[in-house]
Amino acid sequence: MKHSNGKKILSGVLFAAALLAILVFILFPIYWCLVTSFKPSAEITSKNVTYWPKTFTFQNYVEAWTRSGFSNYFKNSLFIAVFGVVFIVILSILTGYALARFKFKGKNAFMLILLCTQFIPGAMLITPIFIIFKNLNMLNSLFALVLVNTTFHFPFNSILMRGFISGIDYTIEEAAQIDGCSRLGAIRHVLLPILKPGIATIAAYGFISCWNEFLFSFMFISKQAKLTLPVGLKSLVGEFSINYGQLAAGAIIAVVPTLILFSYVQKNLVGGLSSGAVKG
Repeated sequence: MKHSNGKKILSGVLFAAALLAILVFILFPIYWCLVTSFKPSAEITSKNVTYWPKTFTFQNYVEAWTRSGFSNYFKNSLFIAVFGVVFIVILSILTGYALARFKFKGKNAFMLILLCTQFIPGAMLITPIFIIFKNLNMLNSLFALVLVNTTFHFPFNSILMRGFISGIDYTIEEAAQIDGCSRLGAIRHVLLPILKPGIATIAAYGFISCWNEFLFSFMFISKQAKLTLPVGLKSLVGEFSINYGQLAAGAIIAVVPTLILFSYVQKNLVGGLSSGAVKG
């Protein structure tokens, strides 16, 4: 018995040590970026490595936000992410509802096509999309990036939303329609409140996808004033020099909105989707 308990304790310790090593491996780059953003340039480039700033400074954040144009990049990325999320959520709810509630010919084939679009690399479509936007005079347009992000991300989110809606008993909507609601009224007043966890999931996924998008922003935007945060971070990496302090500060600035988003929506990401919606 003692031998068995000893083996359990040893396995538990080894498991905890492995988890701790993985956690350190994941978090250390983030910690190093955060620490570097508060170091002066001389300390960053010094041969003596310091794991904690000897002198704290916010100069990297000030220069990144003002001189390097991150305030403008931030607004551009926020515009793309917010409008992208709005379009993605609306299209995903409508498409997901149609796939979950209606029966029509070619439904399975349509769902298969939506899934197959996720197998196509975005880089493969750069040239045709570039030509389309050029002919429409939409190059260097933030709205063009909104359209691209919406087009690439709403198919997967539609399938995801179909799963959420399919998990809700249709009798809830039928009861609302019997009480006088139209189908749209039942969706608005009954279905959408129950779908909050699903909407939060899709909104979070869509926001992160739009916020971090680099390839199309890099290819379709050439004006400095229209750059997004990921492309703005790349612009700090010069041919002969790299401003590590501003680069680290810009990376932290880029991460903050996603952290705030998840801290806000996390309560909607937990719990049963429709628990309590239908009484026994």
